[in-house]
Amino acid sequence: MDPRLLAAVILSPFALVFVYAGIHELRRFKSQGRAQYGLQYDEETGTTHVTALAEEDDGYDLEDFDPNAVNNSETEKAD
Repeated sequence: MDPRLLAAVILSPFALVFVYAGIHELRRFKSQGRAQYGLQYDEETGTTHVTALAEEDDGYDLEDFDPNAVNNSETEKAD
């Protein structure tokens, strides 16, 4: 098999995902306007994820987070 063809076969799924994400973001931009993305903390699961933030919301700051405080508050509620 030609190395260029093999490289194209390997890279094509990544290119398709990139194009799909670009189209998806362009459609979102046209309908909702400019968005600010940031890290959000989910207290129920104790995880963070990247999401679009509302204008009045601030992003999640990792330096202000104390994981012991979250873990301690959950164990106190269980008692």
